[in-house]
Amino acid sequence: MESIEKAKQRVDTFRKEVLAGLTDFPKHLSSKYFYDHNGDQLFQDIMAMPEYYLTGCELEIITTYTHAIGELFRDKENGLDLIELGAGDGKKTKVLLKYMTDEKFNFTYKPIDISQNVLKSLRLSLADEIPSLQVDAEVGEYFEVLDRLKSFDKRKKVILLLGSNLGNLKHPEALTFLTKLRKTLLNDDLLFIGLDQKKNPKVILNAYNDPTGITAAFNKNILVRINRELGGNFDVDKFRHWEAYNPETGTAKSFLVATEAMEVEIKELDRTIHFDAWETIHTEISQKYDEKTVEWLAEEAGLEIVESFTDKKGYYKNYAFRKKTVVL
Repeated sequence: MESIEKAKQRVDTFRKEVLAGLTDFPKHLSSKYFYDHNGDQLFQDIMAMPEYYLTGCELEIITTYTHAIGELFRDKENGLDLIELGAGDGKKTKVLLKYMTDEKFNFTYKPIDISQNVLKSLRLSLADEIPSLQVDAEVGEYFEVLDRLKSFDKRKKVILLLGSNLGNLKHPEALTFLTKLRKTLLNDDLLFIGLDQKKNPKVILNAYNDPTGITAAFNKNILVRINRELGGNFDVDKFRHWEAYNPETGTAKSFLVATEAMEVEIKELDRTIHFDAWETIHTEISQKYDEKTVEWLAEEAGLEIVESFTDKKGYYKNYAFRKKTVVL
């Protein structure tokens, strides 16, 4: 469970980041704040949508190549620590966890997620489905845990980042993140990362702009949270979710667009925020990759690709990276 002190720090960070984002130009808010009890459920609904291909493609990869991936992770002598950043509901990871348990791997699973609700549900489902599994869950953000990952140095560790979560970072931020991850790795350690690939732009837009409005509700949930937790008075219905995709850069961007001029009071910030008609709040990016970009990121971060796996359509890839060997 999250400590009271840590929970207070998280609320304070939320307050500071909302203030910074809504007083900046252009306005922006972090997609990590989509997630609360309601947001978690909305994201589950998104992953079940037929338009949202990412989950199905990654599940296909992990199911098809379970043995190959599992054996890539295995350490027969000392066992391993399997650390997952942004664990979510663990649906895809459970395929590997069951394989590793059935095959008598010596390992501990450490899921890390920003949502305490999600981690609680994951712990309960794992206790029911794989009762012998050793689970050490932790509430936290990616960058918060980077330094602590260095302490996992007694045996091999495999760090999972599934769901194309790296795609929520712009290339410079992703490079910084991967470089910091590489500094936590020993020679036998692995990073296993899922990355959505460039494809027909219409397929990508449809994944983030569903006709039922689930994705819109997911994005607007950040305004709902500001109203509830910071005393805001956003009229959520006066904001429109808008998705854009640039096939040249491979960047999908999500916005909330004010449909009229308005003043929004946020009591906990002691601020009134002005919006012009059609002014935007940038809420999320979802970066798409090609092989050249992945190779460039790996090279710049001091990593090398060990193996990659893709689905039948070639929509999505999972890459295994290790620390690049320095030849003297």
